Parts: sequence; structure tokens; C-alpha cells
Amino acid sequence: QVQLVESGGGLVQPGGSLRLSCAASGSIFSPYGMAWYRQAPGKQRELVAQIAVGGTTNYVDSVKGRFTISRNNAPNTVYLQMNILRPEDTAVYYCNTSPQTLPWGRGTQVTVSS
Repeated sequence: QVQLVESGGGLVQPGGSLRLSCAASGSIFSPYGMAWYRQAPGKQRELVAQIAVGGTTNYVDSVKGRFTISRNNAPNTVYLQMNILRPEDTAVYYCNTSPQTLPWGRGTQVTVSS
């Protein structure tokens, strides 16, 4: 079974940066669009950024201009560069296909706080 493993989260001050990575076992990325999602405490999981097979990207309005999604099909890795982080970016971040088709990984915690 394909497994997704997210990493790169941590505690950062407002205005700081983090780079998240997502690796998958098995060759599942290349024919699929991929995305990063996040879930803040008490809120529903939301799609944050997505990247199509051809490389076209799309972002939720709240992260436009601050976050950048990228992918590398060999190895199967998806990245999320997050700059100018805000406290409201605090959440557990997950990767998955877009739309979501795979089992969720454990995610990686991002905490933005002074």
C-alpha cells in the first residue's frame, strides 16, 4: 500500500520560513496532480496548494505570494516552501493527490508563534 510521509514542520516565529517535504513509497506521483492540505485545531482540513501533472499551480487566497508548491517525480517528492509565515498558518500539514485518493499520512505540525 502506498504510504505518504510528510516532514519539515516545526516551530517558527511570525515572518519566518519552513520547507515541507512529502515522500511516497511506490511510483504514484507522476500521473497525478498533487496537493498540500492543512488542518488547524477545531477546523476542517483545507486544500492549501496544488500542482498539476503539467506543473500548473494553484493556491488558496490566504497563502498566495507566500507559499510555493513544487514536485519531483524522481524521486516521488512534493515540496511546500512557506515564507512570511503567520500565526494563522499553524496547522498539521498533509500531502495527497488532488483530489485526495490515497490514505492520509501522519502529517507534519507547523506552529507559528512568537
